[in-house]
Amino acid sequence: MIPRTTLEQWRVLQAIVEEGSYAKAAEALHRSQSSVSYMVAKLQEQLGVDLLAIEGRKAQLTPQGAVLLNRAKELLIDAQRLEQLAGSLRIGREPEVRLATDVVFPNQVLLDEMRRFADIAPTTRVQLREVVLSGADEALLDQTADLVIGAQVPSGFLGDLLAEVEFVAVARPDHPLHRLGRELSVDDLAREQQIVIRDSGTRHPRDAGWLGAERRWTVTGVETSISLVAGGLGFAWLPCHLIQPYLDAGTLEPLPLREGQRRRAPLYLIFAQPELAGPATRELAQVLRDAAARADDGSQPHRA
Repeated sequence: MIPRTTLEQWRVLQAIVEEGSYAKAAEALHRSQSSVSYMVAKLQEQLGVDLLAIEGRKAQLTPQGAVLLNRAKELLIDAQRLEQLAGSLRIGREPEVRLATDVVFPNQVLLDEMRRFADIAPTTRVQLREVVLSGADEALLDQTADLVIGAQVPSGFLGDLLAEVEFVAVARPDHPLHRLGRELSVDDLAREQQIVIRDSGTRHPRDAGWLGAERRWTVTGVETSISLVAGGLGFAWLPCHLIQPYLDAGTLEPLPLREGQRRRAPLYLIFAQPELAGPATRELAQVLRDAAARADDGSQPHRA
């Protein structure tokens, strides 16, 4: 069945709603007002549904129009992305890849693999954004990234386990928890100040790990968290690969917890739109997968 309506008609309807009137929509689309009016009238006739109602001097969507236009917006975005992909294939690779990665993904691994990718696709720009927890989910759902390294795979997406990051509970050697000189319990932790990293997502922020301390300082970055803990202002579970220099220097020491001193968090590699991913996006994904394979014996994901 060939659709009776066209993307052009839906784009005109969208412009009328965004601009507030037929005249302003015609100006924004560089069309005559009569052609804009005709397209919407034809669209309503084809669908048998009233899409717009004029209230005062402003065009407003009817309830049915709002439902249909919301779905049509997705089609318009998909069509635009399809044309972008065609252009990318025509020139060989897409001009830009948007990568969102959880802040705990090892920076050195990322740096090494970005160098390799630069050799493979020297003309492709990379837009790199660091996220925390549900910030990775939002990058996928809002389609603000082409490729995501996140702590979980949201519903409706597929991902490959790329790495496992180990966290360890630490504090300065002179912290009150270390001065107790014995194994620590949950009650001991609850009396001290914990440093936690804020979820960068805003839609459905979530927590991770133990958050039982009544006194907590929340920061936006892992480096700030490390600085506060190294400064004696609290304890935290921090990524081992980032604090190894502090552990080696004796600036930080693992807390002697009875249980839960260490935990591992998985990181997944996820395509935002696998069917529309261009050559450069797929090449970058393969570079990251290869890094995980090199870092281990091939049977287990990379552990940082």
